[in-house]
Amino acid sequence: MNSMDVLLRRWHLDTASTVPPFEQIRLRILDLASSGGLAVGSRLPSVRALAAELSVAANTVARAYRELEQAGIVVTAGRSGTAVASGGDKMAAQVAAAADVFAAVVREMGVPQAQALRIVTAALEHR
Repeated sequence: MNSMDVLLRRWHLDTASTVPPFEQIRLRILDLASSGGLAVGSRLPSVRALAAELSVAANTVARAYRELEQAGIVVTAGRSGTAVASGGDKMAAQVAAAADVFAAVVREMGVPQAQALRIVTAALEHR
């Protein structure tokens, strides 16, 4: 099964969602890379091919790929295309480090756990 088939299996862009299309694409690829659905080294569809398949602008897919590359999840090698570089380990480590800092501030300020969770949930929803 090629990567386009894997990406689109039981998934589609939700045009009614408040989550922008580039973010939906980014999250889909991240989820597949983290779960092993897309193995390290798997080549992703070209920006143009995925954009055409999803009926979005090429810049939408390019932004998703760019953000994944900045996070170390994919690597782009010019004409060789874009491939999965990691299973999300680098990103998971960064998120865990940020969570440790957040937890330390919460404890230092004496913020109750339930309130801290509401704060982080609100922050995640307002991206």
